[in-house]
Amino acid sequence: MDDELNLTYITLGGYVEITKYRYVYFVIMFTVYVLIICSNSTIVYLIWIHQNLHEPMYIFIAALLVNSVLYSTAIYPKLLIDFLSKEQIISYPACLFQFQMFYSLGGSEFLLLSAMAYDRYVSICKPLQYPTIMGKTTVSIFLVFAWLVPACHIIGLTILSAETKLCEFTLKGIFCNNAVYTLQCVRSRVITIYGVVAFLNLAILPMLFIIFTYTKIFVISYQSCRKVRRKAAETCLPHLLVLISFSFLTAYDVVIARVDSNFPKTARLIMTLQILLYHPLFNPLIYGLKMKEISKHLRRLLCHFLSYNHSET
Repeated sequence: MDDELNLTYITLGGYVEITKYRYVYFVIMFTVYVLIICSNSTIVYLIWIHQNLHEPMYIFIAALLVNSVLYSTAIYPKLLIDFLSKEQIISYPACLFQFQMFYSLGGSEFLLLSAMAYDRYVSICKPLQYPTIMGKTTVSIFLVFAWLVPACHIIGLTILSAETKLCEFTLKGIFCNNAVYTLQCVRSRVITIYGVVAFLNLAILPMLFIIFTYTKIFVISYQSCRKVRRKAAETCLPHLLVLISFSFLTAYDVVIARVDSNFPKTARLIMTLQILLYHPLFNPLIYGLKMKEISKHLRRLLCHFLSYNHSET
């Protein structure tokens, strides 16, 4: 029976003082999860109901925020259950499903940011051709590819991992990221090569494309009038801030999470929580405050909400 349990379940060993602080962890993470859902959903709702926000740039922003909610939902419910459980365990198939969702949605983030970069490039550098190039069909294709391509890439890694024999059953983490490779008896060369290719296609190449695109935008903007420069700064800066924050967190996950070393457990937990906390909250904050049209509608919604509450009291 024990052997079957060991073959089926993985212990999540990344928690620190879980017995002592379980309710503190739960309250904090539950509050953050509610904030993530509410803040992202509010911006998506504003984009949905206002006709002047039905443009490619805002559609991509809405897709990015929906992606953040899905990204968080792949992790937070299981975390909340673990905080209140005596044992922090997960079945290996469920672990691989979480792995699949975490990395496919992470890859979608980079591809959506790439689509947004291309949209800004066409808008600023080829304004007369913008309506023709960025039509509804083009936007739909970008969105489908942004979610479909990463899912197809990561499913290969998931299937290969499912067929690999395990020799360790304690994961040095609080959810199933690429630390699952440390559980395998032998580091598969096929999985390593496949993982490198997926990382190049889903992170490195989109990032290089974004850097190239924004370089072109800034060069052309610098040579143009002040209005064009202001437009470039207002619309491109939020995307760059999101890209930088997500890239740093991705770099940590890829480099540190796979290192089987004496990296302090508390430091590992803190860094892992930053991946889960910062980015899903950072997106709606940046786009809600920095994007002029969204910010305007957000202020109106807030004023309406406050005036309604005041009239009720």
